[in-house]
Amino acid sequence: MDVLIVGAGPTGLVLALWLARQGLKPRIIERNATAGTSSRAMAVHARTLEFYRQLRIADDIIARGIKMNRIHLREGAREVARIEFGDFGGTVSPYPFVLSHPQDDHEAILGKHLAAAGIEIEWNSELIGYTDTADGIRATIRKTDNTEETVDVAYLCGCDGANSFVRRHCGLEFPGGTYDQVFYVTDVEATGEAVANDDVNGCVGTDGFHIVFPIRTSGHHRIIGIVPQALEKKTDLVFEDIRAELEEQIDVKVTRAHWFSRYLSHHRVAKKFRVGRVFLLGDAGHIHSPVGGQGMNTGIGDAVNLGWKLASVVGGRADAKILDTYEVERLAFAKVLVSTTDQAFKLVAGRNVGSHIFRELVPHVWPFVMGFSWVRKTMFRAVSQTAINYRESALSEGEAGSVEGGDRLPWAGGDGVDNFAPLTALDWQVHVYGGDAPAAGLPLCEFPWSEAVEAAGLERGALYLVRPDGYLAYAGTDLGALRAHAARFKIAART
Repeated sequence: MDVLIVGAGPTGLVLALWLARQGLKPRIIERNATAGTSSRAMAVHARTLEFYRQLRIADDIIARGIKMNRIHLREGAREVARIEFGDFGGTVSPYPFVLSHPQDDHEAILGKHLAAAGIEIEWNSELIGYTDTADGIRATIRKTDNTEETVDVAYLCGCDGANSFVRRHCGLEFPGGTYDQVFYVTDVEATGEAVANDDVNGCVGTDGFHIVFPIRTSGHHRIIGIVPQALEKKTDLVFEDIRAELEEQIDVKVTRAHWFSRYLSHHRVAKKFRVGRVFLLGDAGHIHSPVGGQGMNTGIGDAVNLGWKLASVVGGRADAKILDTYEVERLAFAKVLVSTTDQAFKLVAGRNVGSHIFRELVPHVWPFVMGFSWVRKTMFRAVSQTAINYRESALSEGEAGSVEGGDRLPWAGGDGVDNFAPLTALDWQVHVYGGDAPAAGLPLCEFPWSEAVEAAGLERGALYLVRPDGYLAYAGTDLGALRAHAARFKIAART
């Protein structure tokens, strides 16, 4: 066995699925007896759906969620602003929307596809220790009946959440802090303007915010928000305690609350994402405020980034030094994400004068700001995670057009061209647009020149070396430089 995955949340499931689709048979263990039945994570962003398209599961995920094409910003019964995702994301991604899909339902679909790939989740299985040997990792797993099993693996992946045993066993610090505000999440049946559509409805109030998401599978609505300051110390908090303020601020009438929970939110990033043959992914390595719905999507991005690299090394298609780029690429992004979501949260939910002024001004200023197309497009790229780049990585080199090595391959949809279609191969490939494709020793994808290709910032006749995760390793016109770059990491294609 090559890879042991600890934790069967979305991060661990996607990692296992990516490895399985590339011919590996990882082992995935979970200390809990079953999958969770409730969750806070709701938003599935465009970049995650692009990864799912590569795994050929995007249609299944989308069919079970709700496409939220816009955000309604409300002051009670009055809508003060509306943001249309399709207006500014349609040229960026084939998925110009946010998908509302509860994490528990999401995990069930991922688990189904993983089982179809021949990988079963081992429930009631807890990692209780491991040692890094000269040739791999020796791990000890404890089952429900208190029996123990020792296994030898090449790599260990900690996808075991904020209280990660893997991270603690590595002795890694997890610096950061905990927000003063107390959050709540509830699953309700309700009436009112804020639940009369299949979109995101939000209200920024005096003491915080409330956000409403629709849920297709149950016909319910999930509401996430901040508990009023006067109730923060109440440990036995129930839905009825917050009902009056919620219904007043966002214009809903809750007819039934199915479940309710309070929780604290943290902002932390581990000092390292790798110690030898051990890797941290998802909440085990980084946690942050819920602003923007980035957490689950970021963990899935970690899984995709590490998954193809592990598969390449284990399969003999890349030098082991390619694994060094996982921490470089994902730790840098995690630090930026935690910093930006922390600043955004403090602005939206802070208790200082500046935050109060911001909340007063948002309903009046927001429509004007969003009137600029470049603002809308920039916002979509940031929230959808399509703006993530790895330009500082050793795997990234060159530039051609407005695109650099390390950038996500721009989507050039339209005019009968879909340059994302070949990415389902989960393999290295060279893209050429509107020119002759030279023999590069890797799979070649030739595309005709079009207005959509030009608008995407690609250069006619340039060479783009595309990684299995859809990011560019090389961009330029020098075939020799492309070959040298690939040789540096001993890159070879599967096909």
